[in-house]
Amino acid sequence: MFPTPTPHISAKPGDFGKTVLMPGDPLRSRFIAENFLENPVLVNNVRGVQGYTGTYKGVKVSVMASGMGMPAIGIYSHELFNGYGVENIIRVGSAGAIQEHIHLYDLVIAQGACTDSNFAAQFHLPGTFAPIASWELLKQAVKAAEENGAVYHVGNVNSSDVFYGDHALVPEGLDSLYGLKKMGVMALEMEAAALYMNAARYGKRALCICTISDHILTGEETTSQQRQNSFTTMMKVALDTAVAMENK
Repeated sequence: MFPTPTPHISAKPGDFGKTVLMPGDPLRSRFIAENFLENPVLVNNVRGVQGYTGTYKGVKVSVMASGMGMPAIGIYSHELFNGYGVENIIRVGSAGAIQEHIHLYDLVIAQGACTDSNFAAQFHLPGTFAPIASWELLKQAVKAAEENGAVYHVGNVNSSDVFYGDHALVPEGLDSLYGLKKMGVMALEMEAAALYMNAARYGKRALCICTISDHILTGEETTSQQRQNSFTTMMKVALDTAVAMENK
């Protein structure tokens, strides 16, 4: 086990539940805690990365922000998996759609995560590695999405190391987006691949559920306030998944 407190988490052993929901935004972490958890307790606030633990439908559940990008979620997932005995991390974030049939506020449940990142190099693997979600988490999330009446899509996302990609500035930069689109990739985000790799490395489970906050090809988008406070269907699906996984 990694010694606790860790360099980036001040919580004590036992402060986190078996499952941690992980939004990128610390304010979304607080929103989930205040609006969905019973008796939430702040267990981490190092660097303003808020982590809370409470109960949901009688089950101990935690929520903690990851910040943006694969290096950040790589750090926090490593410390949660290895320092605090967390078994399941469910990323709850936003993503940009690149398929016409996917719309604002739809859910994308990432069965796999393509990436342009070099995150996997640390594992000294031959060839390439395919980061995939936990089947158990994926199965329970699809069930929860059905029960919550969500519009959802299951498939590949692309986890990118860049937000302001060159495609925004030059027409030929769009080639990479259309390449991903023709391969059926649903949406772009920035964390899932690293989370899935860490889960694979440490024998844990991970899943990424995102709400579509903007459409890369049409220009449709939500506001920052909407991204922080209105993605409640995704939150319910993730929390119901956490409850279903408590005894697995």
